Amino acid sequence: MPRRLSDFAPIALALALAPASALAKDKVAPDAFAVTMPAPPAPPAANGSIFQGGYVPLTSGGRAGAVGDIITIQLVERTAATKSNAAGTQRDGNIGLTPPTTGPLSLFNPSDVAMGGGQQFKGKGDASQSNALSGEVSVTVAAVYPNGTMLVKGEKLLTLNRGDERVQISGIVRAIDVSPDNRVLSTRVANATIRYVGKGEIARASKQGWLQRFFSIISPF
Repeated sequence: MPRRLSDFAPIALALALAPASALAKDKVAPDAFAVTMPAPPAPPAANGSIFQGGYVPLTSGGRAGAVGDIITIQLVERTAATKSNAAGTQRDGNIGLTPPTTGPLSLFNPSDVAMGGGQQFKGKGDASQSNALSGEVSVTVAAVYPNGTMLVKGEKLLTLNRGDERVQISGIVRAIDVSPDNRVLSTRVANATIRYVGKGEIARASKQGWLQRFFSIISPF
């Protein structure tokens, strides 16, 4: 029986919405990693002094500590996870019955009755995963808090001949963890959000097409 074109409308609508829903999960706020610039300073008060300058402790040197200052984050991320499990069960059962074989009714009774059964199950699973990310990303101080911590965020964009690579990072660092050359290890960044994404023909080749992802979602196998 030929099918009408309207019968394929729900399927076409689902296929059209599939890529949009898949991309919606990866959306990030536009200003999540935007560079933060310091606010323009207020005009100094006329106190009669020739030199109008702010106070900077001699112990701080050129260490970053104000909004808009630059800090270099050294990416030293390494994670590894291993998981394994095993299970086994076994059950056996037997029953036997031997009725009397003497007497006038012995010819009508079975000589013996025997039953047996067994069940066995074994299962095993292993999983392992490791990740590594190294490099450096310079970020800016977005906010300074009274407890000596700072909110930093920034990104680096690399344009290659086969695509674009983007490294984005945001998080909270302690002023005491900032080295004299304004560097902080990524392992010292609290509430860190680190994203390494790329786009281009290399990135597209390593991903499933949106139609294949759609059928992977609805496939029961």
